[in-house]
Amino acid sequence: MRMDEATFHTVREIALSLEGVEEAPFFGFPAFKVNGNLLACPAGHPSADPNSLIVPVPFDQRDEMLAADPEAYYLKPHYVNHAVIVVRVAHIHRDALKDLLRMAWQQAIAKPRRKPPARRPLARRPRRRS
Repeated sequence: MRMDEATFHTVREIALSLEGVEEAPFFGFPAFKVNGNLLACPAGHPSADPNSLIVPVPFDQRDEMLAADPEAYYLKPHYVNHAVIVVRVAHIHRDALKDLLRMAWQQAIAKPRRKPPARRPLARRPRRRS
C-alpha cells in the first residue's frame, strides 16, 4: 500500500475531523453522520466490491465522477436509484477522499436535521392460559 492510499481508518479520521460528524450505525454498519444525515458508510450490499464506501452525491456530480475516475468510483445496480457513489477505498488518493467527504459534509449540513425513526413499542404477546 502506498502512503497516499486511503483505508477505512483514513475515512474515520477525515470524517470525524469535520464539524458535527458522529459515528453511528446505519443498517448495521458503522457510519458517519452529521445532523442525522449520512456522510459515509461501508458498502454493505453483496454486489459491492470489498472495502468500498458509500458517499451521498448529487446525481449530476456522480456521473462526472464516474467518468473521471472509474478505478476509484463505481456503481452497482443496487445503488443506481440512490444519490450515492460507491468508492473503492484502496483506489482513491487521500486528498481526493478528503475532498469527497467535505463535499458530502457540505451537502449534509445544508439539509434539515433528520430525526431518527420512531421506535414502535414491542407488541404484547397474549398470555398463555394454564
